Amino acid sequence: MKLALGTVQFGIDYGVNSLSGQVQPNEVSNILNYAFEIGINTLDTAPSYGDCEQIIGNNNLLNFSIVTKTRNYESFLITADEAKLMRNDFEKSLIKLNKKSIYGLLIHNTDDLLKKGSDHLINQMESFKQNGLIQKIGISAYTESQIQAVIDRFEIDLIQIPFNIFDRRLTDSGILKKLQSKGIEIHVRSIFLQGLLLMMPSKLPRKFNKWAYLWDIWQEWLVENNITALEATIRHAISIPEISKVIVGVDSKSQLEQIFQASNGVISQIPEELFTDDPKILNPSNWTKL
Repeated sequence: MKLALGTVQFGIDYGVNSLSGQVQPNEVSNILNYAFEIGINTLDTAPSYGDCEQIIGNNNLLNFSIVTKTRNYESFLITADEAKLMRNDFEKSLIKLNKKSIYGLLIHNTDDLLKKGSDHLINQMESFKQNGLIQKIGISAYTESQIQAVIDRFEIDLIQIPFNIFDRRLTDSGILKKLQSKGIEIHVRSIFLQGLLLMMPSKLPRKFNKWAYLWDIWQEWLVENNITALEATIRHAISIPEISKVIVGVDSKSQLEQIFQASNGVISQIPEELFTDDPKILNPSNWTKL
């Protein structure tokens, strides 16, 4: 099963296309129970997702592999103090998740691993690994330059990166194949581009009008191929052989049911004109500047 469940909506109101806000705890339980039924075995979370770790930890997570993340470290120099913060944060995460160990721990801000003294962070993560508290260490990255800088310097096991049907920068560059050749497990997020790819052009916020031509091409291609936006986005990500897990976030059990059903099937070749390398649209952190 390539699908994995993102949990940010369980702790905060998240996503440009979210209508219902933060998911209520009883619905979280419904979602997790259904995820287990259909074979989803990986949950992605983070302490920065509000009360998310505590909320999912109130459920039986025995059959799930958990991937969580570090805080962002504000200092320009990483010291033993930051490693101690990591250790304290991680211990709190285990308590909230009601777990003695988890599958993976990621540096949430990859740039933290490129600061002077970042060996302190890696060494602490390796210590967790050696003590059986985590199986894999890695990063949550955005750009090829970040990825390359980290893998040139450190041995990591797991990486999480953005990926969607408009964005093939990491496939064209060959970095996905390079990661796979190094035995690094690849998880992808933002396959719906925070919900934008599932929206009709007429419903897009005005600040995205500059890229309306992409949605026109997108809608035309969907109609020509008799496929929904949901089916296309999911099937495209699943079809990439280097990708191990495709992280999806949901607001309800019914949404997860729709995603699971949509994931079964094939997809036609994506037209060249549907791709863009513009980080202003591809990186949601840039949207506030539009």
